[in-house]
Amino acid sequence: MISPPDDKLRDRLPGALTTRRFASDGMDRFIDAIEWIAAFFVGIVALNTFLAVFMRKFFAVTIPDYYNFGQFMLGVLIFWGIAATSYRGSHITVDLLWAAASPRWQRIIDIFATLVLLFVVTVQTYTLFDKVVTTRADHIVTMDLQIPIWPFYLLAWLGDVSAVLLIAIRTFRLIFHPEQMREVRMKPVE
Repeated sequence: MISPPDDKLRDRLPGALTTRRFASDGMDRFIDAIEWIAAFFVGIVALNTFLAVFMRKFFAVTIPDYYNFGQFMLGVLIFWGIAATSYRGSHITVDLLWAAASPRWQRIIDIFATLVLLFVVTVQTYTLFDKVVTTRADHIVTMDLQIPIWPFYLLAWLGDVSAVLLIAIRTFRLIFHPEQMREVRMKPVE
């Protein structure tokens, strides 16, 4: 992430992250929207867990299907999280070869790795869509409230589709517009 020249936070605190600016073009707004959706699902999972524990501890009441709901929302969260981390390249990586390579080879390695990721996530998206269709056709429901579970699979599939779109955008930018790729600077843990 490139820091603006008038970034007051960075100037005051050595090693501070850059101040986040709002996206300037439509593609960056789309990417930011995906990240906000992933953050929303984190909140839903946390709220579900908090309410279940709170109600059980203080009122001896169990929320029907809270465990199933939590499992399905965690699955949704994972797929939207894949979408959010895949574009920025902020997921966990092992870069022994990449770190020793020249900048030209680093770019080639980045493009190759992103193409492999695009292929894998595209196949995963196809298989997850099949799961959505078969789950809907089989009328699978939760135990207590008899809620159909295919909408949860559909939400997860939409996260996977978003991941494919963001990885495709990343691949396009890596190949044709490398200057548009914002580097995520992270301080290593010591």
